[in-house]
Amino acid sequence: MHFTGNSLQKPLTRRLLPLAYALAVAIALIMALTWGVLQVQVTLAGFLNSESVWSKAQKQAVIDLDNYALNGDIADLAGFQDNYGLLEADRWGRDAIISGDFSKASITRVFERGNIMPAAQPGMTFMLQHFSGTPHMREALAAWRSTDTSIAELGTIASELRAAHRAGGPTEAEIKRQRDRIKALNAYMAPRTELFSIEIVKGAVWLGELLFWGVLGAFLIAALLWLRMARRILESIRGTEERYRLLFDSAADAIVMVDEASGRILDVNRTAAAWTGRRADELVGDRFVHLFVQSMAGQQAGRAATNALLGADGHARPVETQTSLANWGNQPVRQAIIRDISERVAMERERRIAAEALANIAEGVIIADAGRRVISTNAAHTELTGFTSQSLHGKRLDESRCLPDGKPLPQSIWDSVTAGHNWMGEVLSTRSDGSSYPEHLSISAIRDAEGQVAYYVAVLTDIHEAKANQHRLEYMARHDPLTGLANRAEFERYCAAAITVAERERLAVVVLFIDLDAFKIVNDSYSHAIGDRLLMKVAERIRRQLSEGDVAGRIGGDEFTVLIPRLILREDARAIVSRLLGTLSEPLLVDDYEIVLSASIGVASYPLDGDNAAALIANADAAMYAAKTEERNAFRFYTPMMHADTRRRLQLATELRQALARNEFHLVFQPSVELRTGRIVAVEALVRWQHPERGEVLPAEFIPVAEGLGLIRRIDEWVMQATCAQIQAWDLAGVPPIRVAVNISARWFGHPAFVDGVSRALQSRHLAANRLLLEITESAMLRLGDDIERTMQTLHTLGIEVAIDDFGTGYSSMAYLKLPAVAYLKIDRSFVTGLPGDTNDAAITEAMLAMAKSLGLTTIAEGIETEAQHDFLLRSGCVEGQGYLYSYPLRPEEVQHLLCPNQPLVPAARLKLVPPKRG
Repeated sequence: MHFTGNSLQKPLTRRLLPLAYALAVAIALIMALTWGVLQVQVTLAGFLNSESVWSKAQKQAVIDLDNYALNGDIADLAGFQDNYGLLEADRWGRDAIISGDFSKASITRVFERGNIMPAAQPGMTFMLQHFSGTPHMREALAAWRSTDTSIAELGTIASELRAAHRAGGPTEAEIKRQRDRIKALNAYMAPRTELFSIEIVKGAVWLGELLFWGVLGAFLIAALLWLRMARRILESIRGTEERYRLLFDSAADAIVMVDEASGRILDVNRTAAAWTGRRADELVGDRFVHLFVQSMAGQQAGRAATNALLGADGHARPVETQTSLANWGNQPVRQAIIRDISERVAMERERRIAAEALANIAEGVIIADAGRRVISTNAAHTELTGFTSQSLHGKRLDESRCLPDGKPLPQSIWDSVTAGHNWMGEVLSTRSDGSSYPEHLSISAIRDAEGQVAYYVAVLTDIHEAKANQHRLEYMARHDPLTGLANRAEFERYCAAAITVAERERLAVVVLFIDLDAFKIVNDSYSHAIGDRLLMKVAERIRRQLSEGDVAGRIGGDEFTVLIPRLILREDARAIVSRLLGTLSEPLLVDDYEIVLSASIGVASYPLDGDNAAALIANADAAMYAAKTEERNAFRFYTPMMHADTRRRLQLATELRQALARNEFHLVFQPSVELRTGRIVAVEALVRWQHPERGEVLPAEFIPVAEGLGLIRRIDEWVMQATCAQIQAWDLAGVPPIRVAVNISARWFGHPAFVDGVSRALQSRHLAANRLLLEITESAMLRLGDDIERTMQTLHTLGIEVAIDDFGTGYSSMAYLKLPAVAYLKIDRSFVTGLPGDTNDAAITEAMLAMAKSLGLTTIAEGIETEAQHDFLLRSGCVEGQGYLYSYPLRPEEVQHLLCPNQPLVPAARLKLVPPKRG
């Protein structure tokens, strides 16, 4: 391209401006260096003055300390301490300045104490900060530092002498020894102060020479700069066209110069050549319209139009073109600027996709501005709430929402989102018809380029059905499905709460244990259906006899319990017991049958007969058996003599204490299979007690005793260590890795050292955390209270997975299923036993399986003994199962053979075949 030169020439003064700037810089540099020379002299004087003050203080400190050693005069000690404080202050100031960790005020106080003139203080600080490693300065500081130990030792000598004088005075030998130390230290420090002065002077000379050469260099640089700037001005005058060519070719946009008359290309920049994949000389002479997919006809100068630029490989690049008319010399030309809009097109496409996804997402979505005012909502939100996007536009996002307790959404929610967190929680939302519903709300922020909140995005889900299902499951988990009475775990919870109140208010709590006499005969004579309806009528009669605050429960087939809180004496329960016996002995009409029953009732009370729920129920049970043994349709109060096996239990407890020391425990392992394939996927470690006289004692017999004695945690720890040792042994034997489940008691799970104990057991055998599965009951989790989430998070961090055992038999909180580390849900055998015929068991089991699947939990059913149970659980979506249908508990070597068929054979009678693989 060619441009006229006159319009590009600059006035002479503008071309001379760089020279003037260069000269000013050179003069300023010379002045600065000259000032530096003067400052060096002032700083040198400051250092020499400091050395003089320091030397005097050091010598005077030695003199005062020597006098103090000789005569013990307190004035000498005070003189020493004053000079010693000056020396220590100098040392602290030196180290603080070199390290950079100081305040100006503190250093100024140090300088003032050393009588350093103010003019020298900044220079001394600067030298220590930035030139401590330079020649001579380094040696001076080394000489100064070498006296630090000696100064500190003078302080030590002073402390020793002060202590000696306070204790009655040092001996002559001690005085001589200390004075010899003082003289030796003085002899060591004296030449080093002189060395400091010499090196400081040398350093000043060296720095002065450096500044001199700096001044000389500044003059040379100024001269060279003058010449170079002059040359540049001449080159810029001669090379204006080249510079403009460089700008033309370096433009990020493609630029094409087109002959206005012929429409042919006159010139292109490098970007245009690169985008089209052709050389510039190939493009010159071609028609401009040939560069694009669409025709350029009708495009007006100065207006942007979108098109697609063709590359040599056929690739079309989205572009925006803008043309303008110009004069190129005497020739009219059209200048076309072509901008790549690929990124903008891609962003618009992504926005369209996002808008389409937003419109079709199942959850309701609200987009609000930084002031939390609604901008738009999606169709799902309108369907959920009845509010259209237009009706909510401009209204606050939180206007129709509050916390479940009715309080407004707190500011802390928005503070958390503004800080970069996502907030999720349950709120109460209002529909357009005024009705309210529970809603799961998630709020996040979208930020602008400056990091400020530009928009809020709220995603909401209607959870009223989920909450209703949760409440229904929780109720079913806490109550007997047949009678609606509290189940055992719920009854124990009520009982424990009543004991707490009674303990505080000094009242009595009574527990009744009711057993129907000859109920088995009714079941066998009529049918189980008649028996179930009979139990429902019995439950209703019991409920009618109770007062407000009393609780009835069913804890077994025909076993009921009643809790009577807030009594003065246990004998006050006689009237209630008599009424119950009377109403239960009246004929019952079930279908067409009139059935006459009687009941036996045992009575136990707090605090006389026990101080916890389990003890009261057990003792009431014992009293009930005493009543049933002596006569039917009667009741008995508990007495300690009612436990016929007390002596045996005491003996068992004594022997149990010795069992751990004698190594009488051993492990067996019950396989867990994949229901769909029959493949063994895990084993569960079960503890057995090999009693030297009684033989093998099952856990059901000794575990309650161990819990009562407080030995259960030690047994649990032994089981954990033994299980890890067995896993290691299997690994060494080449057994394929398999998951091993270990039952954890509530007492150990609630112990502060639980997680460390599990971790140490794994580390001692060099095992990965995923080799273990911890089976923990709901009651154990309940026992841990508020610490449950922290403990589960720690297990999750370690990589240890947890299975909730006996789910549904106690206080089943859905919150436990969401805890970290929980990966498995075990269906209790009490629900499996009645499958598939028992509709209640089937309904509860299917509900738990569906819930576990939605939460991503693997399900394990225990107690499977029939093919019918297996088939029902498989159809319902259960993943794994345990039970005698597949295998009895096995010895370690039997498990090894089962997993490694090529291992030496074990007796076949010990193994049961796993069902064949199912499609």
